[in-house]
Amino acid sequence: MYRGKTIGVVVTAYNEESFVGEVIETVPQFVDRIYVVDDASPDGCWEVIKRVSSRINDDTAPELAVTDGGENRRVIPIRHEENRGYGAAVKSGYERAVADGIDVVAVMNGDGQMDPEILDRILDPVVAGEADYAKGNRLHNPGDRRGMSTFRFVGNALLTGLSKFSTGYWTMSDPQNGYTAISSEAIEELDLESVTDEYGFLNHLLTHLNVNEFRVADVPMRAVYGDEESSIRYLPFVRFVSLLLLRSFLWRLQTRYVRREFHPTVVFYAAGGVGLVAGAIALVGSAVRSVRGEDGFTASITSVLTVLVGTVSLATAIAMDAEENEDLEVTYDERESTQESELLEG
Repeated sequence: MYRGKTIGVVVTAYNEESFVGEVIETVPQFVDRIYVVDDASPDGCWEVIKRVSSRINDDTAPELAVTDGGENRRVIPIRHEENRGYGAAVKSGYERAVADGIDVVAVMNGDGQMDPEILDRILDPVVAGEADYAKGNRLHNPGDRRGMSTFRFVGNALLTGLSKFSTGYWTMSDPQNGYTAISSEAIEELDLESVTDEYGFLNHLLTHLNVNEFRVADVPMRAVYGDEESSIRYLPFVRFVSLLLLRSFLWRLQTRYVRREFHPTVVFYAAGGVGLVAGAIALVGSAVRSVRGEDGFTASITSVLTVLVGTVSLATAIAMDAEENEDLEVTYDERESTQESELLEG
């Protein structure tokens, strides 16, 4: 238990035979229950999970303040019969944690990239009731992203920009960060079946959190990379997630700004999109006519004005969208979190 809340940690694993055992063993002692989900790994991951879990459960007999069907195990191994994706693994852990009566559920990947010593900082915004969902952010401070390769940084920055449109959390960054914590109330209210099972789960979940008007906190953390090899193929991944974010953006606008209550933001987004596309096409046409020696001055002026109108409309839409969602974003500084914890412990 941590600050009066029961804590569960979902450890996701796929081909993490070399790392998952250490991850399980280093989860802080204040965590009441650990749900280790093997997404049908073809390597020896499941055997490692069973062995380490059995040893921990034999050595500890915690008095857990959770409903667990008579089981008194700290580590709960879960295995998918077939590979279903990262999102499905997280969902399996979430569902079991809620069924067990856990208050706050964190997620740590089985690759050892998430420092267990800062788990309390990830939990703090949710435990304190300041946010419904908290996530790590490796891009907040320049020093924190020192271990991130240029390729990863560029891809992450691209997805961060697209995710701002999709999710409506305009001050958020590093949406791919899987070091997260969420309240059981948020899990129960979300329609998890509608969230993708694939690696775009983290981005898609943020959009669903926004539509349900849940508060999200970014917690600064350092990027950590070891000897593990990622199973993600980055170019197909970026392409897949980009299309997912486009669909999520349109769904968010339709749900929040049209169906639920009409908001002029959607009008400015539409005007901005049409203006930029139409202006760009017109500019290309003007350039072609100029190359042919035809008079395209008037058309060029018109196309430039169309682009300007589109740009202003889009900027207005973004400003209105950000203002509408301002109360859903929690600024959570590492130093504030540490000081608050010290005061509460004192």
